[in-house]
Amino acid sequence: MPGRAMERADLGDPVSGADPSTLRIDANAKINLTLRVIGHRPDGYHELETLMVPISLADRLDVHADADPKRFRTLSLSLEVTGQADLIRDVPLGETNLVLAAARALAEHVEARGFAHILLEKRVPSAAGLGGGSADAAATLRALNRLWRCGLDTKALARIGAGVGSDVPALVAGQAAVAQGRGEFVRPVEAASFEWVLRIFPFGVRTADAFRWWDEDGCPSGRGDPAAVIEAVRSSDVNALGRALFNDLEEPVVRRYPEIREAKEVLVAHGAAGAVMCGSGPTVAALLPEEADVSLRGTIRVGSLSANRPGGWLAPHDSNVDLRDQNPASLPLD
Repeated sequence: MPGRAMERADLGDPVSGADPSTLRIDANAKINLTLRVIGHRPDGYHELETLMVPISLADRLDVHADADPKRFRTLSLSLEVTGQADLIRDVPLGETNLVLAAARALAEHVEARGFAHILLEKRVPSAAGLGGGSADAAATLRALNRLWRCGLDTKALARIGAGVGSDVPALVAGQAAVAQGRGEFVRPVEAASFEWVLRIFPFGVRTADAFRWWDEDGCPSGRGDPAAVIEAVRSSDVNALGRALFNDLEEPVVRRYPEIREAKEVLVAHGAAGAVMCGSGPTVAALLPEEADVSLRGTIRVGSLSANRPGGWLAPHDSNVDLRDQNPASLPLD
């Protein structure tokens, strides 16, 4: 495949000198600076409010695709996954993979006929609370929107992404964003960049389990202040942000995995301004002040990606849509 020999290009740009039907794009993982579980919805899901920011840790997709009803009569989709054995072991290759689900959802929306072959290089661990699969889906939508010449804007891609996964609409936005509902209502926010240390564990936590534990334990909702976090990321106030980080799912998950709390305590003791569990866990993100040098075994350092492009809410027309580099996971935290 041509993508194997490509040099790195800017996000979402065709590679210079390469086939114009081929594109390389990074699928940036995310961390949740806030996560509030507001309660239950009539449809059985949980109502959420979360502030997500993309980070420099990313999967990479090489996408070779074209669509033209005059030249193609059918649609062909294929996926190849590469990466370290422990990162790809549990990655599905069939229609349950969010890459293929996103490609098919876009194709159905625009009635595309043609093909897409996607080479996915995994760098983000699965079931880690970092949104790796959702990021892959969001990148797929953006890449195929260009290669299939769909001409859809970000709001349209977010609506399609809402049917693929709860985190996909916010990750389509490609910047810090507040997501509400089941994730389908997205408001990009202005955010500075920060340095973080991630502690990734050798086990995963299923999102459904984290929410079930929150229900079973009768955990409280909304003890943090999202407004304080948003103001801190806008003003680059590291100390205020470190104090304000929160995640309602952390309490029930930590009860089952106390090593998450221990990791947070160690990271703060070594100079982090604050630490929080990412998403449904178990990954811990620790915020670094400028003077901090938290170099611990079992951690990796990443940056959150800044974007000063605040905008309006991205919401699907049908809010009833069904939403369902290093790998230090095997290392102990000193």
